[in-house]
Amino acid sequence: MNVMVTDVLKIINLKKTYNPKDKNSQIKTEALKGVSFEIHTGEIFGLLGPNGAGKTTLINTITTLEEPTAGDVIVFDQSVVKNPQFTKKQIGVVHQEVIHTGFFDVIEILRFQSGYYGIKNNDDRINYLLDKLSLTPHKHKKVKQLSGGMKRRLMIAKALVHSPKLLLLDEPTAGVDVELRESLWKFVLELKAQGVSILLTTHYLEEAEKLCDRVGIINKGSLVYIGHPQEVIAKYSTKKINLKTISGQNFSFTDSAAKTIQQILTENKISFSDVVDIQIEEGKLEEAFTKMVNL
Repeated sequence: MNVMVTDVLKIINLKKTYNPKDKNSQIKTEALKGVSFEIHTGEIFGLLGPNGAGKTTLINTITTLEEPTAGDVIVFDQSVVKNPQFTKKQIGVVHQEVIHTGFFDVIEILRFQSGYYGIKNNDDRINYLLDKLSLTPHKHKKVKQLSGGMKRRLMIAKALVHSPKLLLLDEPTAGVDVELRESLWKFVLELKAQGVSILLTTHYLEEAEKLCDRVGIINKGSLVYIGHPQEVIAKYSTKKINLKTISGQNFSFTDSAAKTIQQILTENKISFSDVVDIQIEEGKLEEAFTKMVNL
């Protein structure tokens, strides 16, 4: 009997320490300091943090490019350290850097990629991905002929060609235009609906706010927060209110994003029935993130 795995990825007290490049130095770099979290089936989990926080080291450890100093990474109940080949077959990865062999065309690249996973006659899957990522009109173009946005779409197609159930997206929309970013958001949500679990790193906080079921904020190698985006917004951001009353008075308030409009009005002794115009700027994940990494 097959047992459903509810946590497709488990990061268990993960530590990574780099020895100094200078042989005369005794100072080691702690890139990860005991990070732990899990990703559930069909969940989009956002990993947020400033540059140098440890995000790339974490992804490299999951994908077996780095070996942990301590702790473990479990993918579908298998240890990445003990069974790296299993991990490589289960996950799809879109790295930050756009790297392609420019002398092959798009469909050739995807057929080669299928072959790496031992998949023959994979054109149905390839054509599905080409269609979803708006690459069908370009499938016979050499990679070097593609725009930057098209190359990034091709990277996503490559990561999905073997139908993985865990997808790692490392800054997938960096440097792309707004239209492409929104189309990729839509496709990511479709993947989630199909049961794909996604680990997303991004510097676009709006992206995390729109897409993620939960976020983890990492700073200086430590996980400083984990929870729903709206929870961190409520706890660490502010709500701005501008209003005008019947008597012509104008008021401006900045208060906790967790408070309701009625609470704020009551605390300031203003009746809602006296308000003739109100403008509300809700709290943002960006503000909460900035506070968290500067605590």
